Amino acid sequence: MADAAAVQSALGVTDGASVTPYDLANDKGNTVKFVMDKDAANASSLSFLPESANKSNISKDEFMAFLTSINHEPTLVDFSDVGEAGAAPAAASEKPAHKKPAPKPKEQNASERKEDVNLLGVSARKETEFADWYTQVITRSEMIEYYDISGCYILRPWSYTIWEKIQGFFDAEIKKLGVENAYFPLFVSQHRLETEKDHVEGFAPEVAWVTKSGQSDLAEPIAIRPTSETIMYPAYANWIRSHRDLPLKLNQWSNVVRWEFKHPTPFIRTREFLWQEGHTVFATKAEADVEVRQILALYRRVYEDLLAVPVIEGVKSEKEKFAGGLYTTTVEAFVPATGRGIQGATSHCLGQNFAKMFHIEFEDDKGEKQLAWQNSWGLTTRTIGVMVMVHGDDKGLVLPPRVAPIQLVLVPIPFKDESPADLIAKGDEICNQLKAAGIRVKLDDRLNYTPGWKYNHWEMKGVPLRAELGPKDIKNRSVRLVRRDNGQKVDVAWDQLTETVLSLCQTIQSDMLERARTVRNGCNAEVDNWNDFMPALNQKKTVLTPWCERTDCEEDVKNKSAAYVDESITLSGSAKTLCLPFERAAPAENSCCFNCGQKATKFALWGRSY
Repeated sequence: MADAAAVQSALGVTDGASVTPYDLANDKGNTVKFVMDKDAANASSLSFLPESANKSNISKDEFMAFLTSINHEPTLVDFSDVGEAGAAPAAASEKPAHKKPAPKPKEQNASERKEDVNLLGVSARKETEFADWYTQVITRSEMIEYYDISGCYILRPWSYTIWEKIQGFFDAEIKKLGVENAYFPLFVSQHRLETEKDHVEGFAPEVAWVTKSGQSDLAEPIAIRPTSETIMYPAYANWIRSHRDLPLKLNQWSNVVRWEFKHPTPFIRTREFLWQEGHTVFATKAEADVEVRQILALYRRVYEDLLAVPVIEGVKSEKEKFAGGLYTTTVEAFVPATGRGIQGATSHCLGQNFAKMFHIEFEDDKGEKQLAWQNSWGLTTRTIGVMVMVHGDDKGLVLPPRVAPIQLVLVPIPFKDESPADLIAKGDEICNQLKAAGIRVKLDDRLNYTPGWKYNHWEMKGVPLRAELGPKDIKNRSVRLVRRDNGQKVDVAWDQLTETVLSLCQTIQSDMLERARTVRNGCNAEVDNWNDFMPALNQKKTVLTPWCERTDCEEDVKNKSAAYVDESITLSGSAKTLCLPFERAAPAENSCCFNCGQKATKFALWGRSY
């Protein structure tokens, strides 16, 4: 065993305490070498002893990403060989054990590849190693830091700034609609959470409960909010008495906890996430219906105008709608690299169901009691993950200018053995000129890194434009601009630089959306029968079909698609309805459902999803 003082010095573990791999985060000097069995590196999930409710179980990909983020990539060893080497020799009377031929070396995946891993760049390929690629991009671009509780992550400034851009846009737009911000408690009593039966059943597997205070058990468990309907609506019942109190339009920016049991993915599926949730109350369904679509249109603008990600607006099926609601509308994005759809944001009409449960009533202008109509709508930090998945490439992030924390980075390129002072001074002057025009710009004047290193660093972080300034540029009174999205270069005179950068930011934003839309449209198929459905789905596509809207038919499609076997593909997962797109009119009168053959009433967009 290691000396207790050495363990405490290197790993921060006190004498008598248990050591786990998470303690490597305290080894800032990289004095500890982490050795891992090759079989463990190939497992889908890992468990550590001693067990801890927070730390004992983690997916292999998530653990490898944690090791990478703290610069402790493991040395892989085949412990079965070590065991044979250390075994006692066979007795003289025994025949030598038959030695198995050495297995052929297995092709390494991105986590195991040691020679070509550059901690400043991406070694995994997006098209063939998507999970490893995504993990490397979000950690090495400094968006995410892994945390020792599975499914929880640290949002570093590079990603949180993007969230602030989304917040700023959306908050200003909903205030134009008369929405006000408020804040409600994090905790909800068991009694309130269970008031609406369908609602709580929909969230029950994901609810995290507080059961102790110090060493004492609480008299009643308290839930951490998975959403806030049951927290907010008792207050609404107190505040609303008359039709003059309506509409009531509140929004809160907060965090929620949903204890997901699927493999967590940063931004996409996490146990704690940031979001906004709007909760509004109206006197009539017509008013509620109008707002549902107004909010949905704002969500589309977040994705398309800010993040340059194309989405499809539609309504969810009965099976997929919000638990306890009347109907759910959605914006659906698509990740071509994985062939999976992803729910971008939802705007729900709750009808009068929650008003009944929580007694939200008002007296109309005739003096009669009426139940209120309610909506709820939410957008989360999932937006950031979708943007990364859609636009990122094998060099790292590709950020749309409207949300990029830095829109242009200026890199001075001095001649060898010459002072960079004049270049840096001119670079600072140019940056101040651009800042005055509202452009988010940074001068990278660090002297301990080469220009080439800086190029790679800022490409990894996805900065939309790079400006290069060398002695020849000083002589020509110009800079060279390089686009991150397509690598195009252009030399621009100083007196035209501000106008050119502003124009290029608009062009890059538009080009990114159109490229993503072209790719997305190429991944949509339209079929009218089951025989064509699965081949299209297995080409990493979403599939539009005429459909009968029956829940038992949707269940049948889910089961049949899950059981469908095609040895030539590696895609997994069943198909589900993503939405019934608003942009498509009803099928022809004589159309039949592609699956069951009954009368088709809507077009449905199907796909595998996150």
